Amino acid sequence: MTRLEMPPLGMKPFPVSAGIFLGMGLGGFFDGIVLHQVLQWHHMATSAGYPADSLENLRINTLLDGLFHAGTYVLVAIGIVILWRAGRRGTSQWRTRHLVGSLLAGFGSFNLVEGLVNHHLLGIHHVNETVSRDTWIYWDIGFLIWGALMLLAGWSLIKSAGRPA
Repeated sequence: MTRLEMPPLGMKPFPVSAGIFLGMGLGGFFDGIVLHQVLQWHHMATSAGYPADSLENLRINTLLDGLFHAGTYVLVAIGIVILWRAGRRGTSQWRTRHLVGSLLAGFGSFNLVEGLVNHHLLGIHHVNETVSRDTWIYWDIGFLIWGALMLLAGWSLIKSAGRPA
């Protein structure tokens, strides 16, 4: 058994799954808000036959972006419910490293899954479609590296936090 599995009597372990769901949702919100809306680098289906070059294509992408945001909203809601339920179950001594680590792990996991599926497997969009097509792959790979580094940093923080003393 690991140190995370055996809290002292009466102490509840930090619900890492809550932080992971919250981190995945926040990762999705970052992608949707910053990359889709603020920077306008891409939308959900800009490489899948719906480039943002007409009002109709923009309407389709806006709908798909909204559905994407609805999904990230659900991830955040699940994380909040798990965190709330765990917090109400009794005495807990949670460490900040557990929360920050699980948020980073969730955010990084989101980047890895979304990047692999949407950018590489399905090719429905790429991280930065405002640059030449020849450089899209570098942005997509950078997105995966960023996700992997966040996941590793998060996992490291979770493991280093151990259990409450």
